Amino acid sequence: MSDTPSRPTQEQLDRFAELFNQSLTLSHLGMRLSFSEGRKCIVTIPKVGPEHRGGLGTSAINGGVIAALFDISIGCTAALLDPTRRCATLQLSMSFQRPLTGHAVRAEAEIDSYGKNTLFASARALDAEDRVCARAQGVVRLSTIPWASGESPAVN
Repeated sequence: MSDTPSRPTQEQLDRFAELFNQSLTLSHLGMRLSFSEGRKCIVTIPKVGPEHRGGLGTSAINGGVIAALFDISIGCTAALLDPTRRCATLQLSMSFQRPLTGHAVRAEAEIDSYGKNTLFASARALDAEDRVCARAQGVVRLSTIPWASGESPAVN
């Protein structure tokens, strides 16, 4: 008997992402959530618009938008453990390496370690040429309370 919890299937993760992508938050921000190979959380802005830009009056993505990319990608790594449990980002730390520019950008997050109620994750923001432009680390609290729908935070 193993102490390691079973991981969700790719089908469960895809369903979580499908429902989360219907949320007002992701819709408003123009972001899309997906999971790669059951081990990575990816949040994209497939069509960067003027509302995403504004870094120092340039065409760079605004830092607040990048923070949202990181918050969602790191927060949703909890689904890689159990997509039915509520979670919340407790701490988020970011560093910027170069301006994040382009017409499509993404954040990729992975779990670094986890315990019963907390996980630690790291993420990176990449431009359309796959250059790392920013990095983040975060702490996520895992709740024992399931989502109201039992599948995703997007459905009440």
